[in-house]
Amino acid sequence: MPSLSARRRPRTVLAMEPRVRDALFDAAAVDRLIAVANTDPFAVVQDFSAAEHMAALAGAEVLLTGWGCPPLTESVLDRMPRLRTVVHAAGSVKHHVTDACWARGLTVASAAEANALPVAEYTVAAILFTGKRVLDSQRAYRQRRDRVDMLNLLAGAGNFGRTVGVVGASRIGRRVIALLRPYDLRVLLYDPYLSGEEASRLGVRLVDLDELARACDVVSLHAPELPETRRLFDGARLSLMRDGATLINTARGSLVDTEALTAELVAGRLNAVLDVTEPEVLPGDSPLYDLPNVLLTPHVAGSLGNELGRLVHAALDELERYAAGLPFAGPVRPDDLHRSA
Repeated sequence: MPSLSARRRPRTVLAMEPRVRDALFDAAAVDRLIAVANTDPFAVVQDFSAAEHMAALAGAEVLLTGWGCPPLTESVLDRMPRLRTVVHAAGSVKHHVTDACWARGLTVASAAEANALPVAEYTVAAILFTGKRVLDSQRAYRQRRDRVDMLNLLAGAGNFGRTVGVVGASRIGRRVIALLRPYDLRVLLYDPYLSGEEASRLGVRLVDLDELARACDVVSLHAPELPETRRLFDGARLSLMRDGATLINTARGSLVDTEALTAELVAGRLNAVLDVTEPEVLPGDSPLYDLPNVLLTPHVAGSLGNELGRLVHAALDELERYAAGLPFAGPVRPDDLHRSA
């Protein structure tokens, strides 16, 4: 890559929520942004129609986006005649990159690969804690406040020889598979776009979705939100899962029929680790908040805290590549969006 002094600095505008900018850009990231781009690192656009942003948008060649960037519609793009590329300092671009972007020939890059890692780490931790039945032992210890007979209470616990089902060979799904390799687990995979040979290269066995539901101790969802994946795990498919099996969802809440899953969890037949739900915030009276067989978290599996540094520097890597005339490492293409989150 050419030295920074040899590169041009494309005019760049930040488009995201101001609080997201503050979380992403520490002093080192600001310095790096200034070095690679002609920009005001403290000016953030969240409303493309605001008069105070018109001049900056008119001259922008690069839009550096983050969470909270509004949709880039035809009328919005009319205000940015010089725009050539969008670099997203997060995962999915579906919330703001529209067909109008592709029609204008814009290139798009995303830090989705960087965001996949913490989600995969959360998932693997959930798989291992679930197998070890950590919530059961913690609850028993809290109630007794004395020695617990673990040989009886946790007679069926452990991760040796467990069968884990991964639904979707997405970036995150593949990361989960890779991170599970050191463990004594059997991994099954469902992905309608993957061949058996590709699955073998990943070290897993490709099966249909019903077989996966029946065979696995843990099922982890990593499929995109699409019309055909809506309620992929409905009441009928949930009923196929083994008694005592665990469903993990770090993908999208719409992949699961919430009402049907709630019934299974209230009955105590299944367990769940849910980082996403439909609706995204459950009603206050939902039993899922209090059930002992449910670990419910508020969409925290993705990048948080110091993990945001990985995101912003991945985006700045892409901005450097663009400035140097090099191809993106993580390009987003319109044909890929129907299979991605």
